[in-house]
Amino acid sequence: MGKLQINEDLVREKFTDISQALFLLKNYAGIEKTKLLNDSTLLSAVKYQLIIALEAAQNICNHLAARLTRRSPASYADCFRILGEENIITEDLSIILASMAKFRNLLVHQYGKIDDNIVYSILKNSLTDLEKYMQEVSAFLASTARTEHKINEHGKV
Repeated sequence: MGKLQINEDLVREKFTDISQALFLLKNYAGIEKTKLLNDSTLLSAVKYQLIIALEAAQNICNHLAARLTRRSPASYADCFRILGEENIITEDLSIILASMAKFRNLLVHQYGKIDDNIVYSILKNSLTDLEKYMQEVSAFLASTARTEHKINEHGKV
C-alpha cells in the first residue's frame, strides 16, 4: 500500500501560522528581560504566540507522521522523534522539538507552574529551531516531489 498524499495547503497554512507567531515573538525578544517578566500582558502574549507556533508545528508533524510513516505517535513529543527516525527532519532537531512539545504541554495544561525564565530563554534562544523545522520540512517535501516526478516521468516504481 502506497503512502498517502501530503496536504500541501495544510502545511503552507501551518507554516504561515508559525511565521506570523515568530514575527511577533522576535519583536518581544527585543524587550529587556526584567521588563518582559514583570509585565503580565507582554508575558501572556509571548506564551500565547509560543502556543500558536508550537501547535502549528505539531499539526504539521502529526500530518506528516500519518501520511508518510503510517506511525501513530504516542505523544506530541514522540511525533517529532518519529520524523527524526524517518529522516524527515534531522535527529538533532527532532530532539529539540520533542522538548519544545513537552514545554507546549506545560503551557497549555499547567500554565500556573511555568518558570517564566524558561519562557524568556526559549524566546531568546529557540525561535530559530522553529525556522529550521520549516526549512527541513520544506526541503524534505521538495525532495519527495522531485523523486515522485522522476518516477512518474520514467514510469518506474
